[in-house]
Amino acid sequence: MIGDKEIDFMGVRKPAAMISAALVVISLISLATNSLQFGLDFTSGTSVRLNYSDSVVLSEVNGILQGNGYEDAVVVQFGSDREIRVVLPVDESVAVENQAEQAALVGEVIAEVLSNNSDDEITLLGSDYVSAKVGEELAEDGGLGMLVALGIIMVYIAVRFQFKFSVGAVVALAHDLIITLGIFSLSGMEFNLNTLAAMLAIIGYSLNDTIVVSDRIRENFRRMRKGSSIELVNVSLNQTLSRTMITSFTTLLVLFSILFIGGEATQGFAIALIIGVIIGTYSSVYIASNVIIYMNVTREDLMIPIKEGADLDGLP
Repeated sequence: MIGDKEIDFMGVRKPAAMISAALVVISLISLATNSLQFGLDFTSGTSVRLNYSDSVVLSEVNGILQGNGYEDAVVVQFGSDREIRVVLPVDESVAVENQAEQAALVGEVIAEVLSNNSDDEITLLGSDYVSAKVGEELAEDGGLGMLVALGIIMVYIAVRFQFKFSVGAVVALAHDLIITLGIFSLSGMEFNLNTLAAMLAIIGYSLNDTIVVSDRIRENFRRMRKGSSIELVNVSLNQTLSRTMITSFTTLLVLFSILFIGGEATQGFAIALIIGVIIGTYSSVYIASNVIIYMNVTREDLMIPIKEGADLDGLP
């Protein structure tokens, strides 16, 4: 070892890889068999948009709706703190061609129920029927967006660092997303647009952590003349450990605050990001770094290319 007090992260890289592989396989099996519990953002339903004359307390709105027979209603905030969206499951007894009319009627009823139980002035901004086809398109577009993001990231890191680093980064990101989705599938938690936004945020967070580690690995491979690839990766991980832990800890503080204070509207978003931050921190150490070791990264891979004729520069 290069340092006596360093944590030997790569000493347990094989058990870590086996644990990660098992978690990914379990997640994929769950996604294939149980799928995700899609929210009404991805399924058919009625969306009612309302404006209040004062700030809205979502728990009070939920209580009013449940007390009036709308137990399946989901209330979320959008725009300002005076605007809400009430999402209701589709009424299966109504023909598809009549769902738009039914949505308009439901919107008026919901607005009346809330107005009768509130001192605020409530305005109905709109009431729309969201078809299953629209929900399917949202899911497809979201999945395509994540794939495109992974592809662009792979190209960027290949240019910025080296191809082996780009493979490690993309494998780590795929690992984070699959396990996060697997947890949602296994637990039966609702997957909605907020959760999808969290998935994209996880890509950004995990990538940032991986790039910091990769940058230090590249620097040490160029600067340090002694030590094997495993030892140099260990040194790099130890040097970035404090930064990684502080960043993760402060991010988790904010996310837990959102989880406990933000209410139902942000619950799925916060849970997804908390899972993603924890797994992303782990993957930047044990997945991205592990992959580049398995791909036999060498000093020659990371040396700055010498410009042809550079040794003649400055000669008369």
